[in-house]
Amino acid sequence: MKKNGLALLLVLILCSLGSLRLATAHTTDRTPDSIFRPDSTEELLARLRNMPNIEVGKGITFRPKNDRFEVTMRFRMQNLLALSFDEDLSLSATDARVKRLRLRFDGFVYSPKLVYSIQLGFTGYDAEVLPNGNMNIVRDAIVYYVPSPRWNIGFGQTKIKTNRARINSSGALQFVDRSIVNSQFHLDRDFGFFGEYNLDHTEGFDLAFKGSITLGEGRNWGTTDNGGLAYTGRLELYPLGHFAAKGDVIEGDFAGEERPRLLVAGAYSFNQRASRLSGQRGGFMPAGLTRDIGSYFVDLIFKYRGFAFYTDYMGRTCPRPTFGAVDPAAFVYTGQGLNVQTSYLFDKRWEIALRNSTLFPDREIRSWTGYRTHNQTTFGVTRYIIGHSLKVQADLSYNTFDTLGNAVGAELRDGWELRFQVELGL
Repeated sequence: MKKNGLALLLVLILCSLGSLRLATAHTTDRTPDSIFRPDSTEELLARLRNMPNIEVGKGITFRPKNDRFEVTMRFRMQNLLALSFDEDLSLSATDARVKRLRLRFDGFVYSPKLVYSIQLGFTGYDAEVLPNGNMNIVRDAIVYYVPSPRWNIGFGQTKIKTNRARINSSGALQFVDRSIVNSQFHLDRDFGFFGEYNLDHTEGFDLAFKGSITLGEGRNWGTTDNGGLAYTGRLELYPLGHFAAKGDVIEGDFAGEERPRLLVAGAYSFNQRASRLSGQRGGFMPAGLTRDIGSYFVDLIFKYRGFAFYTDYMGRTCPRPTFGAVDPAAFVYTGQGLNVQTSYLFDKRWEIALRNSTLFPDREIRSWTGYRTHNQTTFGVTRYIIGHSLKVQADLSYNTFDTLGNAVGAELRDGWELRFQVELGL
């Protein structure tokens, strides 16, 4: 069998050499050196430029010869194992699943000034059915007009630019997930018009403004008949210049800032006649009622030579957060939250991080929350293999509740939570 294979290989080689000899004999106006002529070299380089570019963390990029469009495809997944323990260290819950599985497309059409971004989520965590029955697979679907690096305007569905933790991608976190403060008060995504303006991009002081006018009901909602919209604005100050390698939207000092970098930012969002209990999130308000909801955010980032420090303060206001006899169990969570975290990165491989997060519900709704404060302290370790694109993470959290005594439920018990996660993305 091996001899037959070798014989077949020799026949193929001889046929190929014969074909090459015939082709050379019939081409009188070409020499072997012609393949190095400028026009052939340019053609070869053009072909190479238009071949798909594949890079871990930056996806697979396609661009045709006419440069009229570009598309970059990415995917990422997060596989999670979480164990919850009571104070006596007895196992109370186990969570093992693919938490996030996402597919993303970015690029431009017709001109580099006309940019689009599409992101889809396929897990139950990402695609939870909405209260109005709509499916929730589409996370981002937006078109931007970008006439210059200083400003842009977009139309479609994407993240509302409010707090630092929400602007950060879930794939660029230094813990297994965001804090309990962000989980309670963030606005997630919405559909509408979005704009951004940057004063400058030099080494010195810079200022940026991000704003949006959106439907106010959250992603994939479709239609509303309450007549209200959501108005959001965020102001960012960079007194020491911009961070390297988009460090303001990536947790940890992965770029290793050689000079101190600082971001101070604040945002406010007014959701007029919101029909969901958390504005852009949550269930329906009872009996078709609506409420005006205000959300405010202040955050700070500091990075220098592997050290990073963050703090987030955020909250929600509502003139009438409860619904009386209409539905005694329904309420709008009003109050504040404070998150503080710090980290240090060793040789861009290992990172240790510590976070403390506290929720402070307003007195008016404490009978519904069952606690005066909820505190969570988390210690995390991350092993970066290929940056944030391939990493292994583990963190240990301790939750404490200052309960009201007569409203304590099983879900409010003090206890530990251990989480392990592998993130892989292209």
